[in-house]
Amino acid sequence: MSKIAHVLIVDDEQDIAALIKHTLERTGEAHATIVGSGDAALRFIAERPPDLVILDLNLPGVSGTEVCRVLRSRTATATLPIIMLTARTAESDRVGGLDLGADDYVTKPFSLRELSARVRAVLRRRGQSDVQTATVYRGGRLVADFDAVAVSVEGQPVRLTRREFELLRFLIENKNRVLSRDRLLERVWGYDRFIETRSVDVHVGRLRAKLGRVGSQIETVVGLGYRFVD
Repeated sequence: MSKIAHVLIVDDEQDIAALIKHTLERTGEAHATIVGSGDAALRFIAERPPDLVILDLNLPGVSGTEVCRVLRSRTATATLPIIMLTARTAESDRVGGLDLGADDYVTKPFSLRELSARVRAVLRRRGQSDVQTATVYRGGRLVADFDAVAVSVEGQPVRLTRREFELLRFLIENKNRVLSRDRLLERVWGYDRFIETRSVDVHVGRLRAKLGRVGSQIETVVGLGYRFVD
């Protein structure tokens, strides 16, 4: 029997949070807990880390963006899947959220069915990653331990989000091959219906920046996609 995922919903709008909780729990795939502030979220996660966080940005006290930043700065939660939920619809806001390390970004008003699909996709990708056999890639200055979910450049650890790690992994597994944005969405995100290809570009750009000089091994193939050059 598969494990029931634990999802933490962080939203001060209780009606919306309750609807999300009901939607996730009615299928039996997830159990959800609701907290209404950023402070409460950080305390809860420190004591009982969930499998995924649905995080509203406009929270009283500590903002959702600050919660995301804190979680990404801590080793224990650096790869914790986060789906941002917000009324901010501008592209700059979406890009900013992804730059902070969010795995996905959903704008209000939203479809509960779509949000549920996004949650399943993120959890599915995490589950697939967790059962992979031990493999280590060593390529010059870059070392990627796929089993330990650890990356280092010139011996120095590089902190990546879960999505960034999975993106790097898939690129390395298909090194020297051109991968389209749609292909990356399908394999790394787990779906291709609900997210813009722009998100791929954002994640690739952030991954390159974190890898420093090694980031140049991820090449842009104009009009086609990306390629990891070994």
